[in-house]
Amino acid sequence: MDIYSRIAELKRQGTSFALATVVSRQAPVSSHLGDKALIFEDGRLEGYIGGACSREVVRKQALEALRLGRPRLVRITPQAAAKMVLEQAEQVVIPMTCASEGAVDVYIEPMVGRADLLVVGGSQIALTTAQIAARMNYRVSLACDRPELAGVDLEAEIEVLDWREIGPWLEGRNPEKTHIVIASQGHYDEDTLALIARYMPHPAYLGLVASRKRGASVLDNLEILGVPRGTFPNLKYPAGLDLGGRERDEVAISILAEIVQLKANKPLSSPALVLQAAAQVPQTSPPPTLGPGLAIDPTSGEVLEIAKAVSAEYQGQTYYFSCPNCRAKFLKNPEKYLKGKA
Repeated sequence: MDIYSRIAELKRQGTSFALATVVSRQAPVSSHLGDKALIFEDGRLEGYIGGACSREVVRKQALEALRLGRPRLVRITPQAAAKMVLEQAEQVVIPMTCASEGAVDVYIEPMVGRADLLVVGGSQIALTTAQIAARMNYRVSLACDRPELAGVDLEAEIEVLDWREIGPWLEGRNPEKTHIVIASQGHYDEDTLALIARYMPHPAYLGLVASRKRGASVLDNLEILGVPRGTFPNLKYPAGLDLGGRERDEVAISILAEIVQLKANKPLSSPALVLQAAAQVPQTSPPPTLGPGLAIDPTSGEVLEIAKAVSAEYQGQTYYFSCPNCRAKFLKNPEKYLKGKA
């Protein structure tokens, strides 16, 4: 299957990925103009974009582009003045650390797949939320008692199911891309949450359209049904940002705005923010701890996955590098990189 057929297949599946294309090169480098690779959210890379040095740089920058949802031009160059530009940059310049000292420019275009939004209920707020979301980048499903939809004209893209079928609907879906809004106005809130507790207790977003008093009552009732109160640590009630609106359209917009805000605010464990934090850490011995499986290359400041890095021992400490050439440079003069000496 050629790469264009593969891209079309991934788009049909709703899979998120980034397309990286070599748009400029300066010999000697192993990549050629037009070389392409696909990078997925789990870090997998399909295709060819260059050797070990540039490949790992492109992988990390592709994950950042996917997180932000914006394209970027990555320039990998041996120029001494090159420095990393972080966070929301349209252009990122990174030192070339390979022995060849060639240069390559790679354009990275994120292709963000649609997330799932399950709206539970046949209330006006539920219907309006589903209708608005169907015009956004979501696969929308509406779960309710089907008689509630008598005379209702829904967007053709909205999948309709009985709320009792929520369990099978949740099976096999990615919790990180599944958002749930419960707006049945008390008709089957508890029963729905009991099903969610069994099949997916930690979706990306879980909101209940209810007052604080009503929400607390729902949690009390769930305990009677055998669902412990701590099952849903991220349950939001009342669902939505407090924008001051009270009409159904305004409430629906506030709920979707809260989901958008949640998607935009990633925790520090995301690759981009770890990278940003690492770049601000002085390169002194021993190397800083970034978290399980991560380390900083002392020659370039890059954040590395230890499982994919090369390593060297110096004074009883293990250091990790993006390529053998970086390791050789370090071992030739370790103190230069550990203490910042010229």
